[in-house]
Amino acid sequence: MAIFLLVIVILAVFAALYLIAVYNRLISLRARFENAFAQIEVQLTRRYDLIPNIVETAKAYLKHENDTLLRVIAARNEAVSTLKAAASHPENPESIEALNTAERRLGDSFGGLRVQMEAYPELKGNTVMMQLSEELSSTENRVAFARQAFNDAVTAYNIQRNSFPANMAAGAFGHTRDAALLQFANTQDIQAAPKVGF
Repeated sequence: MAIFLLVIVILAVFAALYLIAVYNRLISLRARFENAFAQIEVQLTRRYDLIPNIVETAKAYLKHENDTLLRVIAARNEAVSTLKAAASHPENPESIEALNTAERRLGDSFGGLRVQMEAYPELKGNTVMMQLSEELSSTENRVAFARQAFNDAVTAYNIQRNSFPANMAAGAFGHTRDAALLQFANTQDIQAAPKVGF
């Protein structure tokens, strides 16, 4: 009887230690993807701050293209507010999907501005515009690296959360759903170097 009781106590201790390890691992992985999202937030904020400067510089040359400029600013403002919402809840798949959508809209509208700017060689040669373009290109690269780090951290978290037998305890610890990846509509956008057409 004493041996049976000892075996039960040992099993209970091992089960408790295992649950503690699962809990700590999930918390650690969540903290990693939240930190990775903070890096994305820094880079996207930097990009969002550059866009109004580019638009202001282009305004003098593109006076009759006011609709294009307004669309870029509206898309930028939507992306900024969506980023703030996603930053407060990076574990929420809906907020990450809303950020994905806002980023697609911003990319589409900014692409329209690039096309308009191609028609103005004096704007392409403008020193301020060239500097802003270089900053934007550099920031796009940083965003891509930060997004990759975030997606790697989210994948590690999701794998741990869904692995057996950790998945049986994850829900009890408040880890009830997978975190969402931050992705583009087209994977070629991730692989291609950013292009700023001036």
